[in-house]
Amino acid sequence: MDFKNQINFLKALQKNNSKEWMDANRKWYKEVRNDFIKWLDMMNTKLAAIDDEYYDTPGKKGINRINNNLMFHPNKPIYKDHFGAGLDKRPNTGDFYIEIGIERSMFAGGLWRPDPKRLKSIREAIDYDGEELKKILKKKSFKQIFGGLYDDVKLTNSPKGFFNDHPHIDLLRNKTFAVAMEFSTNEVLKDDFEEMVVGVYKEMLPFRRYLNKAVTV
Repeated sequence: MDFKNQINFLKALQKNNSKEWMDANRKWYKEVRNDFIKWLDMMNTKLAAIDDEYYDTPGKKGINRINNNLMFHPNKPIYKDHFGAGLDKRPNTGDFYIEIGIERSMFAGGLWRPDPKRLKSIREAIDYDGEELKKILKKKSFKQIFGGLYDDVKLTNSPKGFFNDHPHIDLLRNKTFAVAMEFSTNEVLKDDFEEMVVGVYKEMLPFRRYLNKAVTV
């Protein structure tokens, strides 16, 4: 994978963020996109080999659109400043997200502001076995990579059906159950980047499995 070419494309796109520029450079965009899809296919195979429950996600299914959704975010530029994709992307669950940007890249996983039904299922799982989730979050290597849960909107009071003295009230108040690891885009140019992807995937896996079991069982 020629990540340098991908980054150079993104830099040029952000300096000329317009449909006219994209149309004039469509061949370059397709070259970069197809290269990224092939890399995702390779990682899809590699991750499936280490995870018996892995959900096959070819690059074309995993890759996200480069266009911003201007209907909901009209003030954003037409095109994103990164390429993003989700692997192990089982429907209605949290995938393993990879984002390659200009200055900042990231890995992420979990569920970002899940709908009320799935949020209720996660809270029920925490009520039943919150210690298991806390054990995952407190693991030293997990904390070193992700820090903790992604800092997002939380309830000020206990959610419906739970009391403020619940032993896991700190978790139950969350509306987002996700983790992320940001890293310099220069990391993708290193020879061991694929090993880095695999290592982060493995570290995140128990967390994602806990959540996905909660919303599917």
